[in-house]
Amino acid sequence: MKTDARILVIEDELPMRTALADCLGAEGYRVLTAIDGPTGLERVVREKPDLVLLDIMMPRLDGYALCAELRRLSIPVPVLMLTAKGQVEDRVRGLDAGADDYLAKPFSTDELLARVRALLRRGREPAAVPNLLRLGQVEIDLPRQKATRGKKPIYLTAREFAMLRLMLETPGEPVTRERFLDVVWGYTAFPTTRTVDTHIAALRAKIEENPEEPRWIKTVHGTGYRLDVITKP
Repeated sequence: MKTDARILVIEDELPMRTALADCLGAEGYRVLTAIDGPTGLERVVREKPDLVLLDIMMPRLDGYALCAELRRLSIPVPVLMLTAKGQVEDRVRGLDAGADDYLAKPFSTDELLARVRALLRRGREPAAVPNLLRLGQVEIDLPRQKATRGKKPIYLTAREFAMLRLMLETPGEPVTRERFLDVVWGYTAFPTTRTVDTHIAALRAKIEENPEEPRWIKTVHGTGYRLDVITKP
């Protein structure tokens, strides 16, 4: 989908910076670039982009410090960190510095663009979440955190209700595993993306007629999950 969103790429390595700019430009985004942390910080303040793609390992001012400075200045721009560092503690450090999402190199173009779309959507007002969700014979009362199939109660955990609510905030669009972890768990709990898959499987077992061929909670390969349902607030 074409967009006029302005994305600032802060990356000191020319081949990666060029590749990112070309990839984003081909999707219709307006791309700005910076070759190091201080230049990137200056461009964020001056240009006010809609999204920042930020490398971590840079001279003069690394990505962690730059992101922390943006948040100290109360600049709310979404930040997607791109780095070769993929350990949990590195993600925690990046998120604690104020990053919104984290993508470890090497990554696929499709996954990068999915993360970009998700972060740009996050800057908009979330969709109105309905109080009552009907999925075939299953009825879910979100405010009261109660679920039934016919007249028989179904036990959903607080996290399962939170996962449903998060998917309802962007109807028809995928929620990344990292977004689930950030919102539902909090990275300080040190979960992994496999944790999300396990909980989705448990949720499907409770609400899908055939969990092996889910009708409602669909897998978006390389990204996460989406809820295929049309709702009314």
